[in-house]
Amino acid sequence: MPEASMELGIGTYCYMWSLAEGRMDAGALLERASTLGVKRVQFGPNFPLAPGQADDVIREARRRSLTLEIGMAGLDTEEIRRQLELCRQAGAPLLRTVLAEEAGQAPPAEWIEQQLQAAVPWLEKARIPLALENSVTPAVELERLLRGPRLGATLDTANSLAICEGWRWVTEHLAPLTLCFHVKDFVVRREWHRMGFRVEGRPAGRGQLDIPWILSKLGGRCQSAILELWPPELATIDETIEQEQSWVEESIANLRRWILK
Repeated sequence: MPEASMELGIGTYCYMWSLAEGRMDAGALLERASTLGVKRVQFGPNFPLAPGQADDVIREARRRSLTLEIGMAGLDTEEIRRQLELCRQAGAPLLRTVLAEEAGQAPPAEWIEQQLQAAVPWLEKARIPLALENSVTPAVELERLLRGPRLGATLDTANSLAICEGWRWVTEHLAPLTLCFHVKDFVVRREWHRMGFRVEGRPAGRGQLDIPWILSKLGGRCQSAILELWPPELATIDETIEQEQSWVEESIANLRRWILK
């Protein structure tokens, strides 16, 4: 089964409140990964590895036997080259990226294809694949664009709601190409006035995702399942961060039912 080979991890989008408020740093993230018993840590563009701290973080990750994954935003060729060098230094097995997150900002498919093809020689040279995350480009279009050498998908279970594509539809199209699975559980519920819906995060395993079904669809290329969370803001920042920390622990415990590594 694919879930037997992929490794469970956390990332900077598990702790968006904690990191943004300065309650955690890169070292604390690595420490938390060790405490939780996961094997991977993904640094995303919300909290990238700064040049001055990268060496220390990489050294500490190796000491803790943690595999780092590097995340960026966009498809700028020069930025991909820079991030591939960071991947090489860190021993990161993939480079994750994401495009615009607003429906009105989706770049044309022709431009995406051009940028991906421009990146392929650098990906081949580094022997590191690029995992493009679904956001506001239709899943069918991504499925076509990512069928190439050193290209794959980061499957996010919530992002495509922005263009009215549900997680089952996105999974059906992107699962065979998926290199990294972003586990982001949520619920969709009606507002009290019945006019509209609210999408709200939940701990993994406590929302509306059928996580075992998604895992059954993922192909053998999928290396990792990285937890991401959308905890809502509470009355105070302290309460919000306490909720976030609690959700991470609950989520990892739940995911251990299906992902053993």
